[in-house]
Amino acid sequence: MKKRKIPLRKSVVSGEMKPKKELIRITRSKEGEVAIDPTGKMPGRGAYVAIEPEEVQMAWDKKILDRVLETTLSDEFYQELLDYVTHQKARRELFKNE
Repeated sequence: MKKRKIPLRKSVVSGEMKPKKELIRITRSKEGEVAIDPTGKMPGRGAYVAIEPEEVQMAWDKKILDRVLETTLSDEFYQELLDYVTHQKARRELFKNE
């Protein structure tokens, strides 16, 4: 059986190449709306961040996503992203054996 290629993406915070499933995509549409993209298929410019609360906190402190997506993000968006990543990490740890 042929081994499938695992798609890799680069985290904008750490600069590490990781499998796409270990990252979360944040998109900016042409209208300037920024959203969390859990499917990875929304149109617009995308930036990837690892599913690690520490990495999201670093992005928030240094405003890395603001620079990468060329927009100004609110603290509410960063808080929503932090909550989402914390929830996803907890789910992965809970269901990692399945």
